[in-house]
Amino acid sequence: MVMNEFRGPSLADFMPNAPEPGEPVVARRGSPLDPGVKVADRSEVIQALRTVHDPEIPVNIYDLGLIYDIEIKTNGSVNINMTLTAPACPVAGELPIWVAQAVGDLKGCGEVEVYLVWEPKWTMDLMTDEAKLVLDMF
Repeated sequence: MVMNEFRGPSLADFMPNAPEPGEPVVARRGSPLDPGVKVADRSEVIQALRTVHDPEIPVNIYDLGLIYDIEIKTNGSVNINMTLTAPACPVAGELPIWVAQAVGDLKGCGEVEVYLVWEPKWTMDLMTDEAKLVLDMF
């Protein structure tokens, strides 16, 4: 592992075939919807995201505050910006793929792209009250 005194280890230090520093990790799933197919709404996408869990944390990634942005386009394509609790997360390379699969399996979603972003930095303040209660962080 190469340590940079200013930024510490990067995602590339933990993931084979990781993109260059500064490039977001992207997981893709699905294909464009046929014309006329009803597009899933935000609440349906959120429910799909709530089925994804970090195996080390008994709270779903949405309530954990790892999902920063959900963009649902009129053609059913979905773009998701997410983060991790830490760059050294053991499932850093898999979690975006799980997110793309969960949302991509949802009826009414076309192509799903998941971007792993690091700004703003994740903090416990992003968790829902329910997640804090489960994790006994009140």
